[in-house]
Amino acid sequence: MSAGTDDLAARWAQVRRRVDDACREAGRAPAEVTILPVSKTFGPSLIRTAVALGLYRFGENKVQEIREKSVALADCGIDWVMIGHLQTNKVRDVARLASEVQSLDRLELAQALHGQLQQAGREIDVLVQVKTSNEPSKYGLPPAELPAFLDALREYDTLRVCGLMTLAVHSAEADEVRACFRLLRVLRDQAVAQGHALPRLSMGMSDDFPLAIAEGATEVRIGSAIFGARA
Repeated sequence: MSAGTDDLAARWAQVRRRVDDACREAGRAPAEVTILPVSKTFGPSLIRTAVALGLYRFGENKVQEIREKSVALADCGIDWVMIGHLQTNKVRDVARLASEVQSLDRLELAQALHGQLQQAGREIDVLVQVKTSNEPSKYGLPPAELPAFLDALREYDTLRVCGLMTLAVHSAEADEVRACFRLLRVLRDQAVAQGHALPRLSMGMSDDFPLAIAEGATEVRIGSAIFGARA
């Protein structure tokens, strides 16, 4: 392996160990939690190196990056996961290129995405993004609107709704961060009781994933801890 591959392999192994340790500390099996490498702002060459290590799912915040990287890495069999805020005028490329959207947060977006997926003859997994903090910069569906939204999504058979996603408050207070994750889990449990199958909880990033795992995360989204510091 090259030096760059060695560095990436070491960081990946360290992140996997930290996630596994957080699982054990929470009394959970490490196999219960997957890691979504977040490749936003990182170039195709580094992602290709990650593919050589066995990674094949990558989270991106911007449709433009998915579009450009999907061309450069067309031979790699990558599953692109849209995790950033998605505008309705960008859904055509997402419907064509992404395997999953984790930021579905409004009916207008569901309708637009469904229409483009029908034209493309595809179905994709989606997670509903819920706003669990009061930060103005955060996107997401208000928690009180989740039950009606999930019911409405039953009409769109191209969207395989399989879980919820959130971004926790940016705070040094662990209790405040953990409360965001706890709220998402409670909302999921309530939805399951109402007949929705939602096995996945995507929550937790590089700085707070142990708290998310303690509250039931099934997937954590990790970027710089795997790929290195962003420019």
